[in-house]
Amino acid sequence: MKMVIITNKSKRLNSFLDWFIHMVGYALVLIAVSLIFKKTIYIDNNYFGLWGLMAAIIIYILNKTIKPILVWLTLPITGLTLGLFYPFINVFILNMVDFILGNHFEIKGIFMSFIVALCISLMNLLMSGMIIEPILRRNS
Repeated sequence: MKMVIITNKSKRLNSFLDWFIHMVGYALVLIAVSLIFKKTIYIDNNYFGLWGLMAAIIIYILNKTIKPILVWLTLPITGLTLGLFYPFINVFILNMVDFILGNHFEIKGIFMSFIVALCISLMNLLMSGMIIEPILRRNS
């Protein structure tokens, strides 16, 4: 009798490198959107961009902790809408960051939150395909 053992060796990036790549991406997206839409999104420029970095850190933390719970809770709604509800989870996270940082980070309107959420989702997709996957393939 032969026994076959199947192992799943998924490759992961170093956690600090993963964190750093996402911080740079979130910060670039937030700065770009705040420069394009000056009247609808505001990031405080005091202390050399500290509030933009704080917003990126809070978005990253909420994406790693709260987002999986929200995805699980809203799975029936996301299934019924064929995945169209998923970006609204990012909108909710952005509004939480707006609430946490107060006057230093403001997004005016749900439409602007939706645009920023779509930009962050697009950035995550591009980072995964253009940066993280090539690094993982190179290390194998």
